[in-house]
Amino acid sequence: MSRQKIYKLLIGTNNKGKLREIKSLLPKNIKIYSTYKFKLKSPIENGKTFEENSLIKSKYFSKKTGLICLADDSGLEIDFLDKNPGIYSARWGGRYGDFNKAIKKVYRELNKKDKNWKNKKIKARFICALSISYLNKKIVCVSEKVEGQISHNPKGKNGFGYDPIFIPNNKNKTFGEMKPSYKYKIDHRFKAFKKIRKFF
Repeated sequence: MSRQKIYKLLIGTNNKGKLREIKSLLPKNIKIYSTYKFKLKSPIENGKTFEENSLIKSKYFSKKTGLICLADDSGLEIDFLDKNPGIYSARWGGRYGDFNKAIKKVYRELNKKDKNWKNKKIKARFICALSISYLNKKIVCVSEKVEGQISHNPKGKNGFGYDPIFIPNNKNKTFGEMKPSYKYKIDHRFKAFKKIRKFF
């Protein structure tokens, strides 16, 4: 594994919410590039796990730009729905990744499974896999999770993705209701980032 510190980094995502959050975790002295600058479309994610999909992205974007790339693959697992949407979390939002649509689908699927689901604690977790690659070579790949439950209704306009329907354990607010600066310190992405901090 490379021990050299990284000072130039491409963040391999076309999701503006993820880009914002990853930027906030990185040291200020790093020159950050985004996929928007290179007008790059995302690759087809045909991995079977979050780790595989994260590596598909970091290697793809690194080869396209010649830059070291940090990519994230993350999603929401709901136990009551057999761990779906899981690696298909973004795809539940349809072709344009519309998370309002994805959230409606979650509630629709819960209703299908059990009309009285709101009387139960619906356990869920956010999982994040972060990888750093240079060209075709993996430098590191880690993953982390945060456990919680599904809120009966979407709450809060902060965050992105499924944040408005996820309440982390021992909290009474959804990620969508929390101040980003607070959420970034307790979520799955932050926990994963702590494992790769030594590279920066």
